[in-house]
Amino acid sequence: MNSMSRRPPALDVMTRAEEPLRVKNIRSGPFGVLDIGSSKITCMIGRGEADGRLRCMGFGWQKSRGIKSGGIVDLEEAEKAIRAAVGAAEDQADTRLKSVLVNLSCGTPESRLFNVQWPVDGRAVVADDIRRVVREARQRANTDGRAVIHALPLSFATDETAGVTDPRGLFCDILSAQLHVVDAGSTALRTLAACLARCELDIAALVSAPLAAGLATLAADERELGATVIDMGGGTTTMAVFSEGQILYTSQLPVGGHHVTTDIAKGLSTSIAHAERLKALYGNCHSSPDDQRELLPVPLVGEAEHQIAQVPRSHLISCVRPRLEEIFEMVKERLEMAGLGREGGSRVVLTGGASQLGGVRELAAQILERQVRLGRPGPVISLPDSASGPGFATLVGLLAFATGDGQTMHDIDFDSERGQGWFGKMVDFLKNRV
Repeated sequence: MNSMSRRPPALDVMTRAEEPLRVKNIRSGPFGVLDIGSSKITCMIGRGEADGRLRCMGFGWQKSRGIKSGGIVDLEEAEKAIRAAVGAAEDQADTRLKSVLVNLSCGTPESRLFNVQWPVDGRAVVADDIRRVVREARQRANTDGRAVIHALPLSFATDETAGVTDPRGLFCDILSAQLHVVDAGSTALRTLAACLARCELDIAALVSAPLAAGLATLAADERELGATVIDMGGGTTTMAVFSEGQILYTSQLPVGGHHVTTDIAKGLSTSIAHAERLKALYGNCHSSPDDQRELLPVPLVGEAEHQIAQVPRSHLISCVRPRLEEIFEMVKERLEMAGLGREGGSRVVLTGGASQLGGVRELAAQILERQVRLGRPGPVISLPDSASGPGFATLVGLLAFATGDGQTMHDIDFDSERGQGWFGKMVDFLKNRV
């Protein structure tokens, strides 16, 4: 084992076009990114190439422990799993990480839009005016017990001139802006920071999980014309609406593929492990005439190993479909409540490990009444084939974000306005005390 390792002591489908993921105005790195999910924890160390492509230098994977519905429920178990995943990536890349970009899936993330006006008094707009607009949005979004993670400028207007992408250098009396703010529960974030501090890691940035999934799976035209990304994970289902190249809305549901597995285990009286196997091999959302005749071997919980029940496949499908119908009905309700039907376009992209279940695409199209395709992340140089599927979209999107994709006016340091807010102070405290 490398002396720098962080490992614990021994203890069919329509997809994104198969062209490499490319990022404009790329930052080279290297960067460490960490996807903490309910079913698996993955880490990648990567960099941006001069031609805009992304390269993987090291990759690590570990089954999740101590994580439930995106949040940490067992600090010690989560630390072990994170150390193992990060250690494997560090060994492969022959480097040691000091900080990582982490997906935001804990703390029940919420998404809101804010309109802000700032007096400029006839002079040219400068970067400091934009920082003040972002600061104002953060202050308006401030809620007890929650912390602002993203305050993303979507568009600007200089007096009556709307649709301005970057107002710097333009003269006006009033600078107006619409911003997308994402926040999350502060106590869950403190727990996350404490866990990473125990792993000797700082949080370089928190990135909304569906934002990352969208960066990895959406084509440029989909981002521009409008599309909704639905990332179906093990413990949660997240969604993001993109339009005009920007992310307008995110939401998270506390239900995912693991809940389908649990329904199978309960319905067939079998173990979680065997229910997962049945789901992967035979699971489907749609029935066929042969399903009643096709019998599946199902070991029953508490029975002797040699006692195997024979269950019709139709029984398995009857366990799978209701939960997935519930997920898509909840997604539809969230999107209708957000009032972003037009902006979200007529296209939905499904990704995440649970999206690979048979018939999911057709069921989503039926319930959401939109065109649906299954999306996998664009290729990353040297990333193992085993990590190229939909279940790794968030991880690839985190690396894309680290290199500059999805960041509005990333040449302006918006964090400098935040100073030593609660998050910065909390991270410093943990570095010194944990």
